[in-house]
Amino acid sequence: MPTERQLHLGLMFWATGTHAAGWRHPDARADAAYDIDLIQEVTAEAERAKFDFVFLGDRLASDPSLQYSNPAQISRLEPFATATAMAAATTRIGVVVTANPTYSDPYSIARLLASLDHVSAGRAAWNLVTGADTAAAFNFGREEHWDTAKRYAWAQECLQVVRDLWDSGADAGSGPRPLGHRGTYFSVDGPLDVARPPQGQVVLFNAGTSDQSRELSAREADIVFAGMQPTFALRQAYYADIKERADRYDRADQVTILPGLTPIVAPTTEEAVELYDLLNSLLVLDPEEEPGELVRKGGIGEGHRRNLSSASRVFGVELRGNDLAAEVPAETLAAVSEEGALRLAEITRLTRRTVDGPRRITYGDLVHAAPSELSHTVVGNPEEVADMIQEWFEGGAADGFNIYPAYVPGSVTAFTELVVPVLQRRGLYRKDYTGSTLREHLGLPVPPRRPSPTSAVRSTD
Repeated sequence: MPTERQLHLGLMFWATGTHAAGWRHPDARADAAYDIDLIQEVTAEAERAKFDFVFLGDRLASDPSLQYSNPAQISRLEPFATATAMAAATTRIGVVVTANPTYSDPYSIARLLASLDHVSAGRAAWNLVTGADTAAAFNFGREEHWDTAKRYAWAQECLQVVRDLWDSGADAGSGPRPLGHRGTYFSVDGPLDVARPPQGQVVLFNAGTSDQSRELSAREADIVFAGMQPTFALRQAYYADIKERADRYDRADQVTILPGLTPIVAPTTEEAVELYDLLNSLLVLDPEEEPGELVRKGGIGEGHRRNLSSASRVFGVELRGNDLAAEVPAETLAAVSEEGALRLAEITRLTRRTVDGPRRITYGDLVHAAPSELSHTVVGNPEEVADMIQEWFEGGAADGFNIYPAYVPGSVTAFTELVVPVLQRRGLYRKDYTGSTLREHLGLPVPPRRPSPTSAVRSTD
């Protein structure tokens, strides 16, 4: 049934796709991370589909172990430079950049984001992360990566200084004013040498499942990226928790919660499953003699090795020495571990192959079954994908989705041309923008300039 509440959609831009074999798809571009023409084309395509934003992640240390799974995450353009080029090629869609206060000072962050908001005419957003990759410390003269408590204490003071700096810049009604912040971690005189952003306060994104992250999201964020939850009940619980926390700050209706979603969509179910199987067939498998984790703690991408040795450990049965294309005997599947049984159900959901039906689960399916920690995958025709989106949206699990395209640009085109029209026909999603800024897309007003910087007299001790 149509509803007045509307979905929000964002596009997670990984230049070679978010599937671990997306970079090997025949239509993918292995060098896409440095192809600004392609990046602008994809951004414009998302804008034609009326997406709220395109999202640029960032990390501050390279990880060569991602070379066969997420090569665009090893080396790519700096996000502020990329976002400026994306904004120049579009007029409505929001541009989200990731900036890590653990390794940045608040004046630089405030200046960069205010400038981007002016360049984009009110479409900038900041994805605030504190970073989990310990290797980043060694690129910034640190001897260690700070623990969670210190990173969040640092980030919270940084955020308040950034907000006050934005309010310290000149606007149409008044000139710049000093800041005089003296806190636990920062001493900033101000004012900012960039006028107040067109959005007043640049839209803030945050993600994470820790208690500190949830509290920061509820108190400060405009958009929250929901962490992966294994069941629908837990997805609803996460959504309700963020809303209840936000309600304590009288802003429950100002927080938009977006889980990640990887749609593998094609005109028919059979074609979608074939596409999913094709992508999995392109995965680079790991040698059997190298079991264990692949990506270091805090790294991005699939953390488990893909081989029958690792699959044997996960499913709790001996799988080594078999042809990946062969069907697994029903008696073997009946003996899998509790975790293995959950993965079998997930395999059936994605491939439509079963334990004992006419189309049986293969050994390859078991190797490919490592769940993503980033997004929920759905495989199907446009109506089936739209059904899943509508179920989460109307079931209290999401306000929309951050779309993770499996490969670029083909997966972006498939979603915008096949699924978006279905969502629009059902009355779930806008047919056109009603405003020009990201705040307007989200239904958020421009906050008034506060009478005086709140951080000037704040001590965070």
